[in-house]
Amino acid sequence: MEFLIANMAPVMFASLILLLLLGFPVAFTLAGHGLLFGLLGVELGLFEPAFFQALPQRIFGIISNDTLLAIPFFTFMGLILERSGMAEDLLETIGQLFGPLRGGLAIAVVVVGALLGATTGVVSASVISMGLISLPIMLRYGYDRSLATGVIAASGTLSQIIPPSIVLIVLADQLGRSIGDMYRGAMVPAIMTVSLYIAYILILALIKPKRAPAIPKEGRTFIEPNGSHGVPSLLVLLVVSTVASYFACQVVLSETAPIDETVVVGTLIGGAVAFVIAALNNLLKLGWLSQIAERVTFVMIPPLALIFLVLGTIFLGVATPTEGGAMGAVGAIVMALLRKRLSWSLLKQAMETTTKLAAFVIFILVGSTVFALTFRGVNGDLWVEHLLVGLPGGEIGFLVIVSIFVFVMAFFLDFFELAFIIVPLLGPAAEAIGIDLIWFGVLLALNMQTSFMHPPFGFALFYLRSVAPKEDYQDKLTGQTIKKVTTGQIYWGSIPFICIQLLMVALVMMFPSTVMHYKGGVSNVDLESVEIEIEGANYGTGGGAYGSAPVFQ
Repeated sequence: MEFLIANMAPVMFASLILLLLLGFPVAFTLAGHGLLFGLLGVELGLFEPAFFQALPQRIFGIISNDTLLAIPFFTFMGLILERSGMAEDLLETIGQLFGPLRGGLAIAVVVVGALLGATTGVVSASVISMGLISLPIMLRYGYDRSLATGVIAASGTLSQIIPPSIVLIVLADQLGRSIGDMYRGAMVPAIMTVSLYIAYILILALIKPKRAPAIPKEGRTFIEPNGSHGVPSLLVLLVVSTVASYFACQVVLSETAPIDETVVVGTLIGGAVAFVIAALNNLLKLGWLSQIAERVTFVMIPPLALIFLVLGTIFLGVATPTEGGAMGAVGAIVMALLRKRLSWSLLKQAMETTTKLAAFVIFILVGSTVFALTFRGVNGDLWVEHLLVGLPGGEIGFLVIVSIFVFVMAFFLDFFELAFIIVPLLGPAAEAIGIDLIWFGVLLALNMQTSFMHPPFGFALFYLRSVAPKEDYQDKLTGQTIKKVTTGQIYWGSIPFICIQLLMVALVMMFPSTVMHYKGGVSNVDLESVEIEIEGANYGTGGGAYGSAPVFQ
């Protein structure tokens, strides 16, 4: 009993991890575990029964938390867009755009994965959509199976780090920081991750061209009458819209505007200019643009405009993340209506899935609150803080050890388990050391992204395995026999992208400015030098109705 009293916190934490590894439901394991050890703590005299009077207020605080409403709003927006055929249109169009390049299809998958990540925010939806649509095409044209499956699995996990990510919402809530700041901080690392994926594909296609061939001419659908691919007119359109957005930003924004606001406003203006030019070209039959230029504009601009409109209102301070999510949900419905893809069946499916996910998150959060209350009651937070604060190497040593710990735990626990169990324990220790919690949160998000790709338990690998061909089949278009995709090929394909993710963790750790730019709009005022002068108050100095104004320093 003496040993248990002295080591209640580590025993409680270790037994929880063991129960989760045995496969018990997360929410009920957290709540039951917290209550069980709470009763044990009362019996051992570690705290009084009145300690649990704080529990109802905490649970009510979760249910009434407006910030968490952003989760169902963004989920609903993504599901409507994904199920209205946006994924198919994007993959077909961008696949045709990059098709003539070696590795072009794989690059298209990464680009579409990034766009789906910014709209769906759900890994399963992204991986399954791209697995069903792009994997058969990549296999048809002779792509290496490990590369094809690895690209799809990795691109599907981009929804973890690209705003408006549900992961970033949960991390911001658990760390007690602004969702808008978390979105700002994650923008540059998200762009860097996508760029590294594309760079890896280009290098591999250059070194081993047979693993990532180009689409043959007979597979290209958007060919001009003169036989060209029509890309030059798309580049001209891109240059014109970029120049227009640059000059518009000079007029609309101030010189000190943060870079994220400039990117959002510039993208919206440039997209609007490109869309208007393409619409005029199509309506008036002007012949300015090629087929592929028109197709790319009409397919990509609307979802991009919706994404940046939502993020723009959040970054500019016009709307909270919850309000931005609500606007995004309405915008997704309008887009589906305009595309004539909205139906009662689609709406019902999206609402059911959103409700299930929201209930799932809330139940886990309630369970983790019960667990956290008891864990703090047995001084578990102090145990974790003392364990981590004393690590050698200061900030970097702490971040390295925590990154290794989270990476290993991600083999066995999914994101929500890590976010609701591990992050509340690590946050106070990071703050005590002086680490910026937005920086810390983005590092955790990048690290947790690998949890979906870890063999053998990565969920993205399971989702892809469920839609990848398990037996040899005959391709309907070419008539050739396509060999099956093995589980081993899926696992080997994920390893290079896991290494890229770990490289991203190291880069963000070594260069905090990749995240800390979110503070660019904050005024650096020395509070010690502030002087407040109050005029028009009588302080009895004898100087008439109003005495001399005092100065507070």
